[in-house]
Amino acid sequence: MLIRRRRAVAAAVVSALAVLALAACESGQDKGAPEGKSSTGTVVAPGKPGEPAKRISPEEAAKLLPDETPNSADFTYVQMMVVHHRQALTMTALAPQRAASPQVKKVAERIAAAQKPEIDAMEGWLKNNGGPREQAGHDHHSMPGMATEAQLKELGAAKGEAFDELFLKLMVTHHEGAVTMAAEVLSEGNNVLVEEMANDVIAQQTAEIGRMRGL
Repeated sequence: MLIRRRRAVAAAVVSALAVLALAACESGQDKGAPEGKSSTGTVVAPGKPGEPAKRISPEEAAKLLPDETPNSADFTYVQMMVVHHRQALTMTALAPQRAASPQVKKVAERIAAAQKPEIDAMEGWLKNNGGPREQAGHDHHSMPGMATEAQLKELGAAKGEAFDELFLKLMVTHHEGAVTMAAEVLSEGNNVLVEEMANDVIAQQTAEIGRMRGL
């Protein structure tokens, strides 16, 4: 998966703070402190290379954590990916009646089962972060991998092997577009939950591309 370095560094800082704070608590109370009370209410923070650790307040420790406030790239990605996923569901809904291959029907079923919960998660994220934002300069039809209205009409009219071939072609392109969008938000976004959703999209849809190309 694609994981940004700053997330790994932040996780290491948090882990170090937690371990050192626990060690400080277990080392016992200050000799002069009343029984049942902690010594100072401080956290032991690791120093820079070659520097000793130091005690800081919980408030100061909290400031060491990265700012996860969603930025415009996060909102753009989530809102556009909801639309992107919905088109995939439109395409997969055609497969049960129009596909000839059991394998293609299974692929469509698996895609629908994965992307419906992802849409729910993304819509929940939007709700928890104040709702959709106006997307200036972004056209849903220009999103990577999106099928055109003409292609969707052609898919809806196809049946049997012709449907299978067109479905796989369009869906591979659709998945590749989703991976591209996810990679972009990993480099431009700021929110850890969006990053996790993007990593899931990359992992799941890359694997699905491989399976579809093997049919």
